[in-house]
Amino acid sequence: MEQNPITPEGYKALEAELKHAKSVERPAIVRDIEEARAHGDLSENSEYDDAKERQSLLEGRIRRLEHLLASAQVIDVRELPKTDRVVFGTTVVIENTDSGEERTWRIVGEHESNVNEGLISYKAPVAKAVIGRSEGDEVVVPTPGGQQRWEIIEVRYE
Repeated sequence: MEQNPITPEGYKALEAELKHAKSVERPAIVRDIEEARAHGDLSENSEYDDAKERQSLLEGRIRRLEHLLASAQVIDVRELPKTDRVVFGTTVVIENTDSGEERTWRIVGEHESNVNEGLISYKAPVAKAVIGRSEGDEVVVPTPGGQQRWEIIEVRYE
């Protein structure tokens, strides 16, 4: 089974989502199905069809979450020796060498990335460019608008 790197926070979030799906959402849908069945003829019962559709989608999501948790490789950057090198889980501050624009990203697992929160997947072009590099290094990041040059300003193990 392929291992998927994930932060401890990302793992806990997946666990919480799975628990909520199984203990809250699943019983609610079962109640909706039972209630819809009580209305009689199922062949023309849109409430029943809707509840069964929601049940199917939820069961698929539960299976997906269980797979993600089973294949998770939890990496806690706080337990790694601190260096100036960018690795999975570190927070990196980079500066565009042309515009002076500064960005801060935390490199996380594929399923926990959220650009609005400053979390990017280790598979993202920026992450691929900086992983393994050190503070002071300049990296080239391919973008749709052409290549951009960024300097690694700071690496934080937090």
